[in-house]
Amino acid sequence: MALVPYDDHMLSGLKKFHNSSTTYTFSNHTIWIKQDWRELGVAAVVWDAAVVLCMYVEARGINLQGRSVVELGAGTGLVGIVVALLGANVTLTDRDLAIEFLKSNVRDNLPKALGHKVSVKPLTWGTGLEHFSHFDVILGADIIYLEETFQDLLKTIIHLSSEHTVILLSCRLWYQRDHNFLDMMRKHFTVDQVKYGKDVDVYIFKAQKAQREEFLKIKNLTTI
Repeated sequence: MALVPYDDHMLSGLKKFHNSSTTYTFSNHTIWIKQDWRELGVAAVVWDAAVVLCMYVEARGINLQGRSVVELGAGTGLVGIVVALLGANVTLTDRDLAIEFLKSNVRDNLPKALGHKVSVKPLTWGTGLEHFSHFDVILGADIIYLEETFQDLLKTIIHLSSEHTVILLSCRLWYQRDHNFLDMMRKHFTVDQVKYGKDVDVYIFKAQKAQREEFLKIKNLTTI
């Protein structure tokens, strides 16, 4: 869900996004990521939030070995690729228009031996959720920015998570609306800041379903 450009005043100094490719080194692999700002906009460039999230998971901010992971708004696929290299079983998702581009970056960067551990699927937040079950880990880099998507994004996160799911959201907090989304999350999840990249002004928040949620559901059922 990353196809709508940011406001114009947020795009100054972003010339690097017009480069046709960019490279990174994670998990002892050189990762070559194609970019296509002109055709796909924000879905086809690597944002600082994605790089910070990759650094966090590589530093073992969370154990990913053998765990089921879904990335929302995967865009170029950098985060999902790194997570697969770290041993996770990964489902990368984005809107239909970005899927072929996403698949090409995955094919170009993952060893064939890891091909069975990665899938790329279209997902429009809030719809078709019956085709997805719970995951151990939910990842999202710079997906908190478009207010009209917030309800559907929250609905999606709730559907994909169990009480054991760990959610990592990496983002800048540009406006009050971004804080508002975190407040929406707190109605269903415990939300904690686990990292702040001062040099790029990027936060990582870790969320899990609030333990009180199941208790309240049970209590409400017993009082009907």
